[in-house]
Amino acid sequence: MASERTVARGKARRSYSDEFKAQVLAECAEPGASVAQVAMSHGINDNVVHRWRQLVREGRPLTAPAPRSEFLPITLAPAGTSSDAEIRIEIRRGATAIAVNWPASAAGECAAWLRDWLK
Repeated sequence: MASERTVARGKARRSYSDEFKAQVLAECAEPGASVAQVAMSHGINDNVVHRWRQLVREGRPLTAPAPRSEFLPITLAPAGTSSDAEIRIEIRRGATAIAVNWPASAAGECAAWLRDWLK
């Protein structure tokens, strides 16, 4: 079974590849196939397969859109300021928060780290 587990708000969720979804739906479309039996044979709940079938009937994509990363505008001090100046980044998701302090003299490295972290 091609699935990945993600944790959202303390609950584990699986995500399935488009190829896997297409395979399961093709098996369900075969004459005499039972959605519940096909789902059980792949170790997934039949409600998940019924939802995929509903999305296909409605002409909607099976893949959820990727989460958006939103950036906030910031104001940087002009170059040549104090050598102990820092960049402070605070990121909050739900009840979780992280704060990172980075020396302003290494702003380029900070930007590269942040880009990699947000991938």
